Amino acid sequence: MNTPRGGLRVASVLFGLMALGQLWRVFATPEVLVGGAPMPVWPSVLALIILAILCIWLWRLSNRA
Repeated sequence: MNTPRGGLRVASVLFGLMALGQLWRVFATPEVLVGGAPMPVWPSVLALIILAILCIWLWRLSNRA
């Protein structure tokens, strides 16, 4: 696990798991309160897109390493 390939794959999987968590938040729409005010869903959609892009990017980099 001391190779760059292994590190990139681990990071990619972690980003993928976080993306799945954001996807769950988008579809389940639990009530999230921040300072007593409800948080909208759009930040989760933005986070989902960013995390998915990072996941795919790192996975592709690991195939080249």
